[in-house]
Amino acid sequence: MSDQEQGRAKGQLLHMVFGGELESVDGDVTFRDLESLDIVGIFPNYAKAYDAWKSAAQRTVDNAHMRYFIVHMHKLLKPEETGPGGPAR
Repeated sequence: MSDQEQGRAKGQLLHMVFGGELESVDGDVTFRDLESLDIVGIFPNYAKAYDAWKSAAQRTVDNAHMRYFIVHMHKLLKPEETGPGGPAR
């Protein structure tokens, strides 16, 4: 079964990967320049998003202020399913 077919069978669990330079490595996540955020992409499942996150993070390993994140978009689209018993990923 392809990833696309699996996504339809289970429901889409979209994940977005993005990153940017932080003002500080300590404390809150505050980006230096919102216009220069790197939107890596939107992925059909956590595994593919993780692979993209890892690749982007490794490309910028020399910049201590650069951070990448995985956003669970499916949880934003259906917040009622994120409580106890909701999808883990």
